[in-house]
Amino acid sequence: MKALKIGDKIAELPIIQGGMGVGISRSSLAGAVAREGGVGIISTAQIGYDEEGFEEHEEECNLLAIRKHIRRAKELAKGHGLIGVNVMVALKYYKEHVKEAVAAGADLIACGAGLPLDLPSFVPAESGTKIAPIVSSRRAAEILLKKWDRQYKRTADLLVVEGPKAGGHLGFHEEELKDIGAIDFDAEVKEIIACKKPYEEKYGVEIPVVVGGGIFDKGDVKHVMDLGADGVQVASRFVATVECDASDAYKQAYLNADPEDIQIVKSPVGMPGRAIRNAFIKRVEDGKLPVKKCYNCLKKCNPAEVPYCITKALTNAVKGDLDHGLIFCGANVGRIKEIIPVHQLMQELAYE
Repeated sequence: MKALKIGDKIAELPIIQGGMGVGISRSSLAGAVAREGGVGIISTAQIGYDEEGFEEHEEECNLLAIRKHIRRAKELAKGHGLIGVNVMVALKYYKEHVKEAVAAGADLIACGAGLPLDLPSFVPAESGTKIAPIVSSRRAAEILLKKWDRQYKRTADLLVVEGPKAGGHLGFHEEELKDIGAIDFDAEVKEIIACKKPYEEKYGVEIPVVVGGGIFDKGDVKHVMDLGADGVQVASRFVATVECDASDAYKQAYLNADPEDIQIVKSPVGMPGRAIRNAFIKRVEDGKLPVKKCYNCLKKCNPAEVPYCITKALTNAVKGDLDHGLIFCGANVGRIKEIIPVHQLMQELAYE
């Protein structure tokens, strides 16, 4: 496989481990992926959930944890690969998380759960940190590239394209996700690759495209590379690794899941999400779960109106309290049947 070049930064393998929060992809997982030559991604969503004082000082703990986990991941990587962060645009402190990651020396900032139209204003070009918007359509990519060109005289360093089979929050309408087969995602990928070319020519750079969502094995990797992609983003398979930061109970839920256990849920983020059906989801279907404490995580969240507190649901899950937790997953989670080291998974995904 060819190396993934993102500006002047190089990952030996064109494999990005997708960001998963709360707490699923922190320094242990990201560092292990980078050590194998890939791009390890730390999710900043409530990353400080287990820091002392989090219940009283959520954001201070999150910023502390961003610094800590970037530093630790780089130490674990031993000079290989790249370490990036995933920051959701929907976060109330989105700007602060981005700036903290830049100050901590992140190689890459990937932003989804909304279009990061103002991301360049928080990441100085001279910082060396690369910027990678996450999009799901040609239209979204065009809007963003045009905005960055006109307002910031700058373009993306990398485009991450997430398809309808991805886990967590999805950039598609709920109606579309009920019939994935009707979405010609391959055509969308080709159109996104085409729409970036004018900006590559204008700025004299290459904008690599990485495709994620439903990537399970070498065959899937080869398929998207044949479409013209420069790399892949894989998330769900990295949950079932020894080094993943999630609890053993969380990992076991992946192993136990069957295809019929997967469903699309409504998230307080305001986007549909894919998750494993469990006791928590069943209770939400029976009625709203009162929010007893607001963790100030989302820009647009009214505790009196949302069906449940997403911070509480995700932190319960990562800690292993699955009956009271939300377990995000990708469409292929039912095919995962063993926990393996990151090294083995990276070798399985790589192909010549």
